[in-house]
Amino acid sequence: MQTEAEVLTDHSELICSTSIERIVTGRDAALSLIEILIHKLDDISRLTSSIGGDVAEHWAMRQGHSFDCWLMQSVDKAMPVITRNIDRSIWRDLMLKSGMLTLMDAEARSQWAKNLEEGDLPAISEANILSTFKQLHHNKQDVFERGIINVFKGLSWDYKTNNPSCFGKRIIINNLVKHDRWGYCLNWGWRRDQLADLERMLYLLDGKTIPDNRHDVSIRFMDFVRDNPHQQIFEDELFTIRYFQKGSGHITFKRLDLVEKMNDIVAKHFPGMLPAK
Repeated sequence: MQTEAEVLTDHSELICSTSIERIVTGRDAALSLIEILIHKLDDISRLTSSIGGDVAEHWAMRQGHSFDCWLMQSVDKAMPVITRNIDRSIWRDLMLKSGMLTLMDAEARSQWAKNLEEGDLPAISEANILSTFKQLHHNKQDVFERGIINVFKGLSWDYKTNNPSCFGKRIIINNLVKHDRWGYCLNWGWRRDQLADLERMLYLLDGKTIPDNRHDVSIRFMDFVRDNPHQQIFEDELFTIRYFQKGSGHITFKRLDLVEKMNDIVAKHFPGMLPAK
């Protein structure tokens, strides 16, 4: 679910308006209480064990889930993991509320999610939050433009309609749909992401609010294909999509003024590629 971006103008446009001090103070207080709780549980566990009632890993857990809970581990073992889990959730929430994710294409969001799960997270602190979002604010135009370039580079030049120097009035995408005896259905995967990215970029260029990801063009297109399995033309305010049994989709842009803006970005990154107007 996408959350609308909030703005904190004291530091940068990309930091949500929730008080940074409240986040940091709350996080530190919670970790202190969790550490106390682990010590308390350990004391109780020792007591129950001394009277034959077994340890907390058994009486506090569902059957078959013994030792699953970090609160049942030692402080030295549990607190680094719990701290990382809490910090990861806070970073995820800050990014969601910042609106920065809306500027990213699917590839960038996937890489960000991977880094969040597997990378070395900076600890939640006022200094780290401010420095991180100041850097994001500084790079936000590059992030947005990279999304457009990635959509452009993802086009197949096997089709004459796809111009290797710019976006044209129409583009052709391979493997957008599949067809069988029951009719058409939308392929799920990076082609779906590419279509959603294209809509997102056009909305941003038009200065409009991006649709919730539960209602983006790929979802609307999928619903249309499902409800009309034998039709071959989908239409909305930005695109007309004609799709064929071999799986390709011909996407015609309705807003050529926005196509021109995309081409300005392509020209910026690949100077000399666009033909003279």
